[in-house]
Amino acid sequence: MCGIVGATSERHVGEILLEGLRRLEYRGYDSAGMAVIDKSEQLKSTRRTGKVQALTDAIETESMDGTLGIAHTRWATHGGVTEANAHPHVSNNDIAVVHNGIIENHEPLREQLKTLGYMFNSQTDTEVIAHLIHHERKTKPSLVEAVKAATRQLEGAYGTVVIDKNDPERLVVARSGSPLVIGVGIGENFVASDQLALLPVTRKFIYLEEGDVADITRTSIDIFDKSGHAVERNVVESDSQYDAGGKGDYRHFMLKEIYEQPIAVRNTLEGRVSDSTVLDDAFGQGANALLKEIEHVKIIACGTSYHAGMVASYWLESLANVSCSVEIASEFRYRQSHVKPSTLLVTISQSGETADTLAALRLSKELGYKGSLTICNVETSSLVRESDLAFMTRAGTEIGVASTKAFTTQLTGLLMLTVAIGKYRGMSSEQQKSLVHSLQTLPAKLEEAVSLADDIEQLAYEFTHKEHSIFLGRGNQYPIAMEGALKLKEISYIHAEAYASGELKHGPLALIDDEMPVIVIAPDNELLEKLKSNVEEVRARGGVMYVFADKNAQFKTDETMNVLSVGHCDDVIAPIVYTVPLQLLSYYVALVKGTDVDQPRNLAKSVTVE
Repeated sequence: MCGIVGATSERHVGEILLEGLRRLEYRGYDSAGMAVIDKSEQLKSTRRTGKVQALTDAIETESMDGTLGIAHTRWATHGGVTEANAHPHVSNNDIAVVHNGIIENHEPLREQLKTLGYMFNSQTDTEVIAHLIHHERKTKPSLVEAVKAATRQLEGAYGTVVIDKNDPERLVVARSGSPLVIGVGIGENFVASDQLALLPVTRKFIYLEEGDVADITRTSIDIFDKSGHAVERNVVESDSQYDAGGKGDYRHFMLKEIYEQPIAVRNTLEGRVSDSTVLDDAFGQGANALLKEIEHVKIIACGTSYHAGMVASYWLESLANVSCSVEIASEFRYRQSHVKPSTLLVTISQSGETADTLAALRLSKELGYKGSLTICNVETSSLVRESDLAFMTRAGTEIGVASTKAFTTQLTGLLMLTVAIGKYRGMSSEQQKSLVHSLQTLPAKLEEAVSLADDIEQLAYEFTHKEHSIFLGRGNQYPIAMEGALKLKEISYIHAEAYASGELKHGPLALIDDEMPVIVIAPDNELLEKLKSNVEEVRARGGVMYVFADKNAQFKTDETMNVLSVGHCDDVIAPIVYTVPLQLLSYYVALVKGTDVDQPRNLAKSVTVE
């Protein structure tokens, strides 16, 4: 999680660091801090609990001028949200460190360092890094050698940036697990956990690989791989939009990203489908050679991406005639699994840096999978670089913590994958053409769904004092019910659970009363009558229902049921279409309850720790 920025320049870097933190605040907002080396070569540090604005306000009253500095916005892991636990962590007023990740062996290292005379002022694992580097610096010829020696003793994940007041023109960067990117300037260089932080100052980037250590000054960048050998990494020029970090006319990033979904899906489809099928190279050059040999698909993901994978399993098995299993990445990593012959491993991640998903991909390479494909939104990410094939969703930068357009574009890509595999497993040309036509209608259907916003906003007021809710769906709408429940609890803090509606009678009915809203997803499909029976079970027990129903489904509003009509769409794309009203419901409920939509408590985007 956590956002990191570093800069070395001839100009003062304070505002560069602060703007970088503002752009990275989606990665954590429990506390923020900055350290600079000033004109007199003194190390100065300021930290504050709360959001980046609190740090900004503090720096206005403190002199933090310096041409070299680091900054950090925190998502708390070890230790509570206190100023003492905020980054940067400093050792002996010489070494300052910012860190994203978890050091798993911090406790024995802490005890070892205490015997060497080091005093600890925080509960964090990060402070261990600062003291360890300070200790190694006593005997090593340079800061970069001290960092190399220190990181060899660390177990776990870290993206870390180090400065030393005795070497006031140098940033040293180390990456293990957590992403870091170097921004290349003219007479100045930068580092951050995401290129978005650095777009105001550069468009040229170097993406560090696993195990890399970089030695950065204003005029030089030297990179060493995990074996300690000097290496060259490509400089990539970004075409990202500077204004991607802005909300435009929207009140929140989440709302902006909900409204961007029609165009995002158009971008996902562009150049990848013909009138009759999905193009052979939609999943990368030579993808068809791999896809035609696939007999099983294993999908690995976390959170919202996991829900996308669950929907895909319905499509792949019913339409592409290929078996499919879906697993949460963190579970896959830590169990012994059986690999079926000719299995394609599919990872799904918005950021491409989700720690558990990335670790699962790396594990799969040892287990005998036929090949790997990632469905991802960030072209420069680790998942993209390390997978055999990559399908870029082209959703554009997503900053809202509650994922929206990333999810709908992932689903779009997965339905395309269904066609791409199905064409080799008996899917008729007529069926391929039908599925492609459904995909082509999707942007317009999403625009219809977004137009329900005003009606949903009015409905949201009925949730003001609710504390619990249940979401119901059948078939491929069951994962959408799970996604709807996730969104509601993420940003409104209402306890929400999702069930396949046929499971109501197996326990959840015990929870039903007039204080527990039941949200029902009811497209017009072969399971509609079964779903209506489940609705009657809720009605008979005094439940209050909110039904998102196809206008042809013949649900009628009454004293126990509020029906919101959704435009008719092809059954195969209904999971994508019905996602949008549930996103809007969560958004407006959060507004009514007064929670922080874009930065919900205890959460952050880009989960780069286990």
